[in-house]
Amino acid sequence: MTTDVARRVAAIWRIEGARVVATLARVVGDLATAEDLAQDAVAEALAQWPRDGIPDNPGAWLTAVAKRRAIDGWRRQQRLDEKYRLLGADLEEIEDAEWQPIDDDVLRLVFAACHPVLAREAQVALTLKVVGGLDTAAIARLFLVPVPTMQQRIVRAKKTLSAARVPFEVPGPEEWSGRLGAVLSVIYLVFTEGYVASSGDTVLRTELAHEAVRLGRVLNRLLPREPEALGLSALMELQASRFAARVDRNGDAVLLADQDRRRWDRSAIARGAALLARADALGRGRGPYQLQAAIALCHARASSVEATDWDRIVLLYEALGRVTPSPVVELNRAVAVSMASDPLDALEIVDGLAAAGVLKGSHLLPSVRGELLARLGRTTEAREELRVASGLTRNEREAALLRRKAEALQPDASAGD
Repeated sequence: MTTDVARRVAAIWRIEGARVVATLARVVGDLATAEDLAQDAVAEALAQWPRDGIPDNPGAWLTAVAKRRAIDGWRRQQRLDEKYRLLGADLEEIEDAEWQPIDDDVLRLVFAACHPVLAREAQVALTLKVVGGLDTAAIARLFLVPVPTMQQRIVRAKKTLSAARVPFEVPGPEEWSGRLGAVLSVIYLVFTEGYVASSGDTVLRTELAHEAVRLGRVLNRLLPREPEALGLSALMELQASRFAARVDRNGDAVLLADQDRRRWDRSAIARGAALLARADALGRGRGPYQLQAAIALCHARASSVEATDWDRIVLLYEALGRVTPSPVVELNRAVAVSMASDPLDALEIVDGLAAAGVLKGSHLLPSVRGELLARLGRTTEAREELRVASGLTRNEREAALLRRKAEALQPDASAGD
């Protein structure tokens, strides 16, 4: 029973954790304190729920327990009497009655955590940990940096906020534009972790992806004339349209080329196309999220891999690479080049990335290189690359898929195997 409850608590925290911390941060005005209170409440749940049962509204239970602990702390310190009185009156009512410029607790938390006193990467990393509930290892993989580097970055971000005596409060509308880039990054990286889980034994973490889509919609209501916010929502809608086809009945990953496109969500595709059209109609040119949405739309509108407009996708990746140069963008361009023209041309791009030493420790480069080598008939090399890639990914389902692909390749005769 205790083990089962522990699993339920972990699942509840993945779904409710961001809202619990967001509510507490709004109340106590400090992110670190909010996190500590939330973890104390989780510990209390692990002690009480095996005996008393899981409450009907576990998120509200965790929030109420954490608030009570905050009250106890203020009482012991004999300070903040007025705040204690106000919080006590609010104990049973989680939502604030007063008007807030951002009427969503989680989005408020994202904006508040993306404080300009922090560097962009620190803003995003800290917020991913709190909002996305991601562990440090998962965040490190999203940033393609070693885990110790990311640990130091998050600790330093918290210390910087403390040293600067930054009040944990929601910025006014005049400050939103300065934080928007980081907010968009956070939402997209939360979606990315949901779309392709970086570790574990599931391909998707749909609760994360759907929360990111929801935050994107809230943001669009808040800032309806921000083209990149619209572009991000378009991108997420288009990618989320494939969820039903991305895994088979056993929960294993299904690659784009093998997906049953009849299972794609046409309403999500229509929403994504409409959002991209709204962004384009603003006439400010396409930014990174709009360009990625345009690429996703090319895939969404194609009846098959062969019918996909790969030439256009190559052009879009070239534009994306000029706007936001990145080894991942270049790797994706290589895949598009292999489909539009010649896998040998694509292999030259990939080998250039390998020679530059980028994407070390990531499974992405060897997995793409393995695919290209297989298409060129160099199957012995391809098998080795796919095996290397399977050892680098932390997602068990993805690793199994890469191993199966390696095993399916017959060694080429010229290799002497």
